[in-house]
Amino acid sequence: MTTSAKVLISDKMSPQAEQIFKSRGIDVTVKTDLKPDELKELIKNFDGLAIRSSTKVTAEVLKTTGGKLKVIGRAGIGVDNVDVPAATQSGVVVMNTPYGNSITTAEHTIAMMMTLARQIPSANTSTHAGKWEKSKYMGQELFGKTLGIIGCGNIGSIVADRAIGLKMKVIAFDPFLSPERAIELGVEKVELEDAFKRSDFITLHTPMTESTKGIVNAAAIKKMKKGVRLINCARGGLIVEADLKAALDSGHVAGAALDVFEEEPAKTNILFGHENVVCTPHLGASTVEAQENVALQVAEQMADFLLQGAVSNAVNMPSVSAEDAPKLKPYMKLAEQLGSFAGQLMQHAPKEIRIEYEGHVTTLNMKPLTSLILAGFLKPSMEGVNIVSAPSKAKDLGIGISETKRDKSANYHTLLRVTVVTEKGENVVAGTIFGDHPRIVDIDGVPTETELGKNMLYIVNLDKPGLIGAVGTILGENNINIADFNLGRIPGKNKAVALITVDEPIPEKIVAAIAELQQVERVQQLKF
Repeated sequence: MTTSAKVLISDKMSPQAEQIFKSRGIDVTVKTDLKPDELKELIKNFDGLAIRSSTKVTAEVLKTTGGKLKVIGRAGIGVDNVDVPAATQSGVVVMNTPYGNSITTAEHTIAMMMTLARQIPSANTSTHAGKWEKSKYMGQELFGKTLGIIGCGNIGSIVADRAIGLKMKVIAFDPFLSPERAIELGVEKVELEDAFKRSDFITLHTPMTESTKGIVNAAAIKKMKKGVRLINCARGGLIVEADLKAALDSGHVAGAALDVFEEEPAKTNILFGHENVVCTPHLGASTVEAQENVALQVAEQMADFLLQGAVSNAVNMPSVSAEDAPKLKPYMKLAEQLGSFAGQLMQHAPKEIRIEYEGHVTTLNMKPLTSLILAGFLKPSMEGVNIVSAPSKAKDLGIGISETKRDKSANYHTLLRVTVVTEKGENVVAGTIFGDHPRIVDIDGVPTETELGKNMLYIVNLDKPGLIGAVGTILGENNINIADFNLGRIPGKNKAVALITVDEPIPEKIVAAIAELQQVERVQQLKF
């Protein structure tokens, strides 16, 4: 990371965000309302991009960054305006701020539910017109009614808490909601079909994914109670609007309160003007407090990443807190070195990479270490790969990844082991930390204690006298200084492995000369 990082703020947000970047020593530029071509031209000069919902970060925009852009920070929870897979492939961290506007959105949901239950907008318009239609606007109590929450994460759980305070019965569908968490929240965990069948009110709080798009459609509505009321303050595409209109027209759905729409800004919509529909223009996160909170949060997160390598609330890579970053630093170096070592020695297409963590390292956040091992492994054969893009690229290559951990290591305080499985067999490399310094301690069963240098030679040779002298002579005659020389025997094979650290890169003709030595079976130059 660099202290001369540059950040572009391309959407309107609290001026406090700009001040946070400046106070942390980051060069910040504010330019809003950029056209796509203007953003493409400008973004190549920046390490970070801070946005809200207006800026669209497409694959085309990401292609123009030239590898300089490191992080996109979304002041808010939704990242629909960012092509996250393309950002991941480009090695760009995408962060959001899932907590800064949770309360605001949950409160708007409750307000919309109450408004819907008591028909307040229509009654307001009627009263302003001088009518006094008490009998027309007969509402419905929330007390004792069943609220079905689809998605019980940050916002959904706050809605549940507020609804329980209103003495509603709350049921929730969320595949990631554990039974223990449901008990803690005071909600009943149910399947989606049960939530549809049993609820008097249904509120949506799930992200927009392939599996949730159109989750409320004609088939789902058919399962719901006649007279059900729907609230959506999450994402417009969760509801098939044509199906909802048909259900409202038939009376099967008594009413809907919508803060979001399939197409936004929604200047026209088939639901506009319907007497049983309450609409707001995506106001869920629009309070002074929420906008301030998300702007401050995204600025702090991006600054922490650019200056310290800390990763918070990333949607496309594991988090690394500012507190964890210093503890992980030596392990991160070791992880990348192990991956790089395995990648440079690879001779056949990998089918699987098994990563084992033993001892003290298992008490730390291991997810970023796995990403770094993969990045190190792929870099020798793939340009532009990094900690963000490596897991995705490994998946694209069809490489299976497995992780195991053991609380204790047999011989070391801590140990990382990487096994690469190919159609020809397995290759293993393991390492540990001495003080804060990474060491390679095992190569395919050969014990060693080697600190990796910038330039190294890896040699597999017959276990016969003369190798050290022969290699030393070739290097010496070519004025290449040896900084370190480590040897180890391959058990049961009458072969040995040599790891030689040198002061400078070795010309290929010299590597070839070493390869021609009678006892040498394989020689390869390594760079770290």
